[in-house]
Amino acid sequence: MIETPQSISVVTRDQVTNQGAGSVGEALRYTAGVSGDVNGGSDTRFGGLQIRGFDMTMPGLYLDGLRLPSSQYVHFLGLEPYGAERLEVVKGPSSAMYGGSGTGGLLNYVSKLPTARQFGEVSISGGSFNRFQGEFDFGGAANKEGTVLYRLTGVVRDSDTQVDFSKNNRVFIAPAVTFKPNEDTSITFLSNYQKDKAGWGLQFFPPSGTVWANNGRTIPVSRFGGEPGMNQFDTEQASVGYLFSHNINDALTFKQNLRYSYMYNQQASFYGTGYADAADEAAGLMGRGGSAGDSTINSFAVDNQLQGKFKTGILAHTVLFGIDYRNTTFRDRADGYTTGKINIFNPVYTNAWVNTGPEDNTGVKQSQVGIYLQDQIKLGNLSFQLGGRQDFVTTDVDATLQGIRDSTNASAFTGRAAVMYNFDSGVAPYVSYSESFLPVLNTDGLGKLLNPETGKQYEVGIKYQPVGVNALITLAAFDLTRANVVTFPPPTYDAVQTGEINSRGIELEGTATLTEGFNIRGAYSYIHAKVTKDPVNVGNAPTTVPLNRFALWTDYTFQGGPLAGIQVGGGVRYVGSTFGDDANTFKVPASTAIDALVAYSKDNWRMALNLTNLADTRYVAACYGYTSCFYAEGRKAIAKLTYRW
Repeated sequence: MIETPQSISVVTRDQVTNQGAGSVGEALRYTAGVSGDVNGGSDTRFGGLQIRGFDMTMPGLYLDGLRLPSSQYVHFLGLEPYGAERLEVVKGPSSAMYGGSGTGGLLNYVSKLPTARQFGEVSISGGSFNRFQGEFDFGGAANKEGTVLYRLTGVVRDSDTQVDFSKNNRVFIAPAVTFKPNEDTSITFLSNYQKDKAGWGLQFFPPSGTVWANNGRTIPVSRFGGEPGMNQFDTEQASVGYLFSHNINDALTFKQNLRYSYMYNQQASFYGTGYADAADEAAGLMGRGGSAGDSTINSFAVDNQLQGKFKTGILAHTVLFGIDYRNTTFRDRADGYTTGKINIFNPVYTNAWVNTGPEDNTGVKQSQVGIYLQDQIKLGNLSFQLGGRQDFVTTDVDATLQGIRDSTNASAFTGRAAVMYNFDSGVAPYVSYSESFLPVLNTDGLGKLLNPETGKQYEVGIKYQPVGVNALITLAAFDLTRANVVTFPPPTYDAVQTGEINSRGIELEGTATLTEGFNIRGAYSYIHAKVTKDPVNVGNAPTTVPLNRFALWTDYTFQGGPLAGIQVGGGVRYVGSTFGDDANTFKVPASTAIDALVAYSKDNWRMALNLTNLADTRYVAACYGYTSCFYAEGRKAIAKLTYRW
């Protein structure tokens, strides 16, 4: 990372364990410029991945370097974090290497791989919201020669959420096998299967009663605003593929990553639509809309890479050439439902509703081919990075209900350039420029597909990795512009593409082991985002983007004496205020949450207690207008017992 001229954050397996993160979003809480649970930790849809002020929930997730696509309704961000060796956040546009992706950056989920070392662990945990969970992870060499390695990871969970009537159950299994016929060749077969049976932990409430009091009343964080008989968010997902690597000679390596991914989701819910008028607001009568449907995603992806190392005179080159291909199909179906208003402060559930008929039945097929080339050129401590990529994308849409079929071809060249100097002291300043390209799936009022989004970023930073110390500190400043943003202006609310958003900011992040057993991780970001092109909201700040965000985590394990093996830790997370609507008419207040850890390890055993939002602070995580405010998760306590061998 000290030789990479770009801001990158890594969340390690140890950090996930120490902080007791139960989702990918929770694991990102101490990462600069990033939020993995913008909509609150109780969101069983696991939405709200924000990087540098932009929503990357749909376009930003990668698994082992290959993108996991989304439909218009569902995505793969709910993937079990226990199956990850680490999480990598690559900030800013990265299309020159990774193809069609979002402007803010991407999140790469790196799977646990087989190792030659024999190991194993099993654990049981339980705590808040009637949560019970079991985990196991074991592997090693399958033969004496060490040419066959294996690993098996799994999770079983039965749990409620902080929201009434809403479950969060899961089964996850991930087998992996590595074959190493010789020192130059290896192939690892990876797969995972996950099945979630859940309700809607995300509840849509108005700001009156959440952000501010409604005649002295507040809506409880546990309140369910729908109907118990129509509360489903069940997902089945799976992936299978391989990672292949072969050293052709000392200077040339070929790699191929291939994967097929599948998802099927069924969901049904009633969601709040706000108060119809002042009288309803005074009475606490919230309107509700409903939908039920299913989504299916199938995706095949393969990436072929050839890496070469050579010299031309005094210049040392590391060249990467690649061709990748991705084919994705999905279909979203939904019916509309109506039901009566509900007194959100004193609800009476009727389980009565009316099906108003089909609202959506849209299928999309998208294929993408990318050709890319990157050269890292070194001259002593000075290095240059030049890269470019050409993408060709074909998208077909079948909007059955509207009787619309449309097909479009898009192509784009995206580039990146950077320069970096690595001083012997461990200081490494850099300057970089990068671009992004993302085909969108929205259609205009005539049923035509819109143009791809584009992005560009200028970044200047400095990294410091002190010699002989396990530490890395990164300071980065960026200017990031997202163009062709899709907006839905009144009075027709048809999708148009006149939007542009600029995000400028500073990020400071550091991780270090100060002494044996003493770890610290800190993150601060200042992000000034504003709409620079829009029919009505020019100059406004986008919703959910705080100006300031700060997080600090430390943990210490006693190394000797009577307290040996005891680990204590804690963290504080601050998120500044955000605007609650596009017109910037109201604000969601800033929030501060405290987390804590107490653990004890002896021999092969570890007992741990993690508490998040220790003070049980009640606060709103985000608002999207006057109908959609989401509570953050309250206090959660999870006790865990682990045995390792």
